[in-house]
Amino acid sequence: MKDRPRTQDFDWVLLAIVAAITTLGVLEIYSSTHASAMAGMQWKQLMWLGLGVAGMFIISRIDYHTLMDQAPVLYMIGLGTLLIVLAIGQSHFGAKRWVSLGGGPNFQVSELMKLIIIIVLARFFSEVRTDRLTLPDLAKVAVLTIVPVGLILMQPDLGTAMVLVPVAVVGAFLAGIEWKHLAIGFVLIALMIPLAWNMRKHLKPYQQQRIETFLHPEENPRSAGYQVLQSEIAVGSGGFWGKGFGKGSQNQLGFVPVRYSDFILAALAEEQGFIGVCVVLLLYLALVLRLVDNAQKAKDRAGMYIVMGVTAILGFHVVRIKCCFVLQHRRIACKI
Repeated sequence: MKDRPRTQDFDWVLLAIVAAITTLGVLEIYSSTHASAMAGMQWKQLMWLGLGVAGMFIISRIDYHTLMDQAPVLYMIGLGTLLIVLAIGQSHFGAKRWVSLGGGPNFQVSELMKLIIIIVLARFFSEVRTDRLTLPDLAKVAVLTIVPVGLILMQPDLGTAMVLVPVAVVGAFLAGIEWKHLAIGFVLIALMIPLAWNMRKHLKPYQQQRIETFLHPEENPRSAGYQVLQSEIAVGSGGFWGKGFGKGSQNQLGFVPVRYSDFILAALAEEQGFIGVCVVLLLYLALVLRLVDNAQKAKDRAGMYIVMGVTAILGFHVVRIKCCFVLQHRRIACKI
């Protein structure tokens, strides 16, 4: 019989770091919305956090080897649900990414695919018995990854599709990819960048607008670029120490509309300043380093690959968001 994890087996340091990050998030949601029509958003966040914690304890009672044994079935279920989304999914803002749960909240299937691809690739890499991945091995990894990536791109959801790639890259690196194969991969990516840039004209209008807004938000200050420009003002006004909890004028007066989700970091920067942003980044760094430490202490290769798969996705999200934040606010960085 496979051993089930006990309460004392939990990494309480890791959970404490996660609790600190989520607590700061809830406090900032409250701080940036309490005096507006969006007051009470923190309760919705707390509800989902509660469900997440409950789900964590339930899943922790399942031996991950059991999930690994069902990897092919999970993979087919994941692909099947992605096809269902394309057929009958709910459309919002020009994208079909959600499935309605009988009148309840919409469910984004691609989020489930993140977990499934971790399990599938962890099983594949753990079953490789050589120190170096062969070209056929790399081809199998590519196929396993490209199929769900392609289906997600068809929704279209470029951001989520990109998240699956680091799981494969990190896993291949740990499994022993040869440097020549890695170099070939980087060359191919470098060659594809100009091609991808030239193909942007074939994207849907809202996708083209996102790219142009990211690069030149000042060209549409009252429409597409409005929120980016207002968030820049919020970050710049926060300065080094910030304006204080609940005192961010840009956020309190509603100049940054989606300050409780996509632009929560701008709200934090205005109220807690450069110091507050550094604290959050250090917490995320501690989280990633703790996960890497857990991967090194895993009892087997499968456990190590699962933990590093989670680390790859989390690290990619953090780096992507923070890089976008820095690039979008590059013009005011020297003033802070």
